[in-house]
Amino acid sequence: MRDAVTVRPFTSHAVVHSGVARVTLIGELDLDTAPLVRETVASCLAKQPTSLCLDLADVSFCDCAGLGALLRARTAILLSDVSLVVEGIGPPLARLLALIGAGDILTERSSGTDTEPVRRAPGAVAARHEAGETATVDQALRDHLA
Repeated sequence: MRDAVTVRPFTSHAVVHSGVARVTLIGELDLDTAPLVRETVASCLAKQPTSLCLDLADVSFCDCAGLGALLRARTAILLSDVSLVVEGIGPPLARLLALIGAGDILTERSSGTDTEPVRRAPGAVAARHEAGETATVDQALRDHLA
């Protein structure tokens, strides 16, 4: 049971349709709720989508455990060779990413083979797994922060 300090309980919604998965996270992403991100993303990946949209617009709070869950989800998605689109990085998460020097970790990565521009909602960013990429996302994050 959550304590009385919780302003907005955490919920996650996942839908997979025609090879496209959409995961919407709402509320406080913290130590208690981080495992739900992993479970939700894993259940989507089990359905083998070609792309996954992670909607973070309604995340009202994110601590280090929540950030870790998002980065592990990103790793799992990209290592599954699934395109990742992240929508709605709000002020709490943007601030946390900026504080650790990873403000662009959830930005577009293009393999240069795409002929059409990525289309997404305003405020959205995207990341794609590049063919032949062998470094883990953890290593990429360490390299980015160096």
